[in-house]
Amino acid sequence: MRRGHLEALRPVCPVCRAGAPLSLKSVLKEEDGHVFEGLLGCPTPSCQREYPILDGIPLLLVDLRGYVNGAIDQITAREDFDAITESLLGDCCGPGSSFDITRQHLSTYAWDHYGDLDPDETGEAGSILRVLERGLELAGAVPEGPILDLGCAVGRSSFALADGNRLVLGVDLGYAMLRMASEVLRRSRARYPRRRVGIVYDRRDFPVILPRTEAVDFWLCDAIDLPFQEGTFAAIVGLNVLDCVTDPHALLASLPRLLRPRGKAILSTPYDWSPRATPLGSWIGGHSQRGENAGASEPVLRALLTPGGHPASIEGLRIVAEETSIPWRVRMHERSSVEYRVDLVVAARD
Repeated sequence: MRRGHLEALRPVCPVCRAGAPLSLKSVLKEEDGHVFEGLLGCPTPSCQREYPILDGIPLLLVDLRGYVNGAIDQITAREDFDAITESLLGDCCGPGSSFDITRQHLSTYAWDHYGDLDPDETGEAGSILRVLERGLELAGAVPEGPILDLGCAVGRSSFALADGNRLVLGVDLGYAMLRMASEVLRRSRARYPRRRVGIVYDRRDFPVILPRTEAVDFWLCDAIDLPFQEGTFAAIVGLNVLDCVTDPHALLASLPRLLRPRGKAILSTPYDWSPRATPLGSWIGGHSQRGENAGASEPVLRALLTPGGHPASIEGLRIVAEETSIPWRVRMHERSSVEYRVDLVVAARD
């Protein structure tokens, strides 16, 4: 956690939200202004909650205890095993294990984010960069101020947003992915297991030289319960996040509060709804095909971002641009990939 980001963004306690910013209560490990291990504390006398900083990543969550209990395997995972030992552990755990699922997620996201920088990679990586570039073109000018990258995964979009003097904050709920993003930030290297087939993985380890990394930081936060004060961000980017949260409407409703006046939100989604991520009743479209929109998601999102366009329209946020079908390729393994067609929407705060 960079001290500069903490001082500039002034996060509040996600539980009491009393308004006083969290303070750096203790520093256990620090490297060049980057707190690698420590504690943040809520200064409100009636709260006094503590939030750990692990591997340079602050965990700012309402249900911190529940999250740590569910993610303890990722948090305590060793990173110093040789690739041969790691493959043996993968064989022992087998397919479908938490170890294998984590490696699959890292393989898929890291390939898309950093495959274009891998000297041994021949596939067409970088869908996230192409969608982000188009979103920034559609958004045009935004006010001065920090940028929030929701669902940043392993971090490439956050680095790409670091332009000029703006601070960029990437947030995600995936600890293993944020740890990789933090490693790229601090060490300028990408190291991840690239899936070949089944539970066979090849260790990738290569330099990643990116400009303006000093403007970027990564925090673990819930996208629908962000610990920030009103008007903190000039722009908020959420690429393929809307269909991955428990309450998409709550996420949309939080954007006007977090954005500065005339701030922009850049959102993309393939509407790949799944009850594992989002309860059916919270989907934006994707069901009730007998209704007015025949189950389509796009018109529902447009109506939500149009004043008076829907009974639950988001107050203070209006759609200003949209591109409905942009390809996004996801690598599953050496012989398999999936291509989404994402809907890219730009909305502005009044």
